[in-house]
Amino acid sequence: MSKPELWQLSKASYPFSYITQTRFGDMDLLGHINNVAMAALFENGRVRFNRSIGMKNRAEGDRWLAAAVQISYIREAHFPDDAEICSGISRVGNSSWDIVSAAFQNNQCVATCTATLVLTNKQGAKAMDSDFRAVLEAQRVNCN
Repeated sequence: MSKPELWQLSKASYPFSYITQTRFGDMDLLGHINNVAMAALFENGRVRFNRSIGMKNRAEGDRWLAAAVQISYIREAHFPDDAEICSGISRVGNSSWDIVSAAFQNNQCVATCTATLVLTNKQGAKAMDSDFRAVLEAQRVNCN
């Protein structure tokens, strides 16, 4: 696993953020937020990000599927501190795109996540139209 790039560790790099509560049940035996709970926090942030850019509206028969999710743990996360999930787009392909996210607690990055989503219909992967592509491009992360 490679180290995260500096831009990934800054909230300012992401166009969207969502604060969510951690739960007592998210803890492992050592008192840390466990890996399954962290994946759920990222999923919740990703869904909120998708909804914020209008991805609940789609053509009939179209859907997007998660093709891959990669999480890197940077430091321990703890209950009862809230988690701020910051998200944006890092790559836009023909039918797929990457949503990159970072989880912050007490203004420190505790984990990063890259999720690859694919636009599909009954025939399989579907090329996105220019309007959908423009929505994604407008949500690019700042990698500088």
